[in-house]
Amino acid sequence: MMLNNEIIEKLKENFVGKTEFTNKEVFSVAEEFGMTDKKVFHALAGYPKVARGVYDLSSEMGKSTGRKAKTVKVEPMKQALKGVSSVVNDEVFIPKIAPEFVAWGHFADIVKIIKSHMFYPTYISGLSGNGKTFMVEQAAAKARREFVRVQISPETDEDDLIGGFRLINGETVFQKGAVIKAMEAGALLLIDEIDRGTNKIMCLQGVLEGKPVLIKKTGEIVEPAKGFNVIATANTKGKGSEDGRYSAATVIDEAFLERFTINVEQTFPAMKTEKKIVMKHMKKFEVLDEEFADLLVGWADAIRKTFYDEGIDEVISTRRLCHIVQTFSIFNKRDKAVALCVNRFDDDTKEAFKDLYEKVDATINGEEPVEEEPTGSYPSDDDDDSYGHVRPTPKIKN
Repeated sequence: MMLNNEIIEKLKENFVGKTEFTNKEVFSVAEEFGMTDKKVFHALAGYPKVARGVYDLSSEMGKSTGRKAKTVKVEPMKQALKGVSSVVNDEVFIPKIAPEFVAWGHFADIVKIIKSHMFYPTYISGLSGNGKTFMVEQAAAKARREFVRVQISPETDEDDLIGGFRLINGETVFQKGAVIKAMEAGALLLIDEIDRGTNKIMCLQGVLEGKPVLIKKTGEIVEPAKGFNVIATANTKGKGSEDGRYSAATVIDEAFLERFTINVEQTFPAMKTEKKIVMKHMKKFEVLDEEFADLLVGWADAIRKTFYDEGIDEVISTRRLCHIVQTFSIFNKRDKAVALCVNRFDDDTKEAFKDLYEKVDATINGEEPVEEEPTGSYPSDDDDDSYGHVRPTPKIKN
């Protein structure tokens, strides 16, 4: 397969007198005629290669350069195209062990997977704020493995993941993406919130098979180093958010999902474990208060039970409890810390949370729950205790 006449004539027109072309230059012209990068790459293989990513098309241009073509071995990229610098970032690192981390759930299994040094793509799903990302990071820390995290959003594309050209200080440079850095380092690649991506993340399909990756913009082929692995986290299982809770969650292609070896689901921790997490964060922020820890954990558990029974539409996550602890360390007031950290919810939800908080507080302190709204407890932003419309209080099991 060779380049067609239309592409050759366009190259002659755009690059008068030139006979040697980078694959990027050919890609840019071929795109106008609907020729894919993959087909162009195969076509260029039929021409002499005079340098890395540079081809001699003099046979098509009607003149010869007199320059002897040489065979160039394609290796994991150390530098970009001729005349283009390579930017190397320090995104590959070994995480530090966090003293506030508590091992639970699938942590031991994730550590075993990472320590195996096998390529074993793993998909972890679960509600937001239950410690998925932190768990993977700390598993890498325990295993003393290099780690790269890439955050997926609806705007994430191939340039972000694989790499792309950037204008830095007036110079065009090729900047490697997080995926390539992880592959070259043999590191653990964490693809965080993978279900927020669009079909642009399909460029990772080959990566999830453990195969070499072609960097189309430079012509380089990157082989994954030993130890390279991929773990993805998501709020959904890739089927979208049925209840609309995660509006940015997308439906991921089934063939893409099939490339993950296993899928594990992470729930919220048991109350005993969650209390350990809260207490460790209290120690971190120097505000040890075991009674308050019991109150927070019992409150969160009551909210989740009501949520699963479809009594309310929101939950309090483990991460939100840690935010409350941090806020408590600043203001030194329990009620204010809780109130400030639930202000992001709508008025009805805040009212339901408030009622549950008061019931759990009364239960822990051996008191009868107070039906009417107490003053000075769980204040709103303007301290007038106004939380909008009152909704029926869900029953709490003592």
